[in-house]
Amino acid sequence: MRTEPPGPQHEWLDGDAGPVVRPYTLTGGRVRSAVDGFDLVAFVLAGADLDPVADPRLLPEHRRLVALARRPVSVAELAAELDLAVGVVRVLLGDLLAKGLVAVHEPPAAGHLPDDDILKAVVSGLRAL
Repeated sequence: MRTEPPGPQHEWLDGDAGPVVRPYTLTGGRVRSAVDGFDLVAFVLAGADLDPVADPRLLPEHRRLVALARRPVSVAELAAELDLAVGVVRVLLGDLLAKGLVAVHEPPAAGHLPDDDILKAVVSGLRAL
């Protein structure tokens, strides 16, 4: 038999759901970062002498991002760790970057891709085996 936790209940929320916060509330309704989008594998690093608690304007999610970025960490890892959508994390990181609280290091641009003829020759060679 399952017992309900004490406190107010909603018909659309069970005891296993936990707190429900819509992503747009964390970003103030913004869907794009103030800074150009970040690559999923871009590394984020917070300043070593930074104390995110000292800035009362920061959301708890901002503070958590800064705490996680004490060591280089990718945007994808931050989203997974915070259990937030990547788009939300990008907007929050844009806020932190605009304030100078974090640095974002983008991966180098992809080099020149091989010519289609070379790829076709490789495939033909593999099929011949």
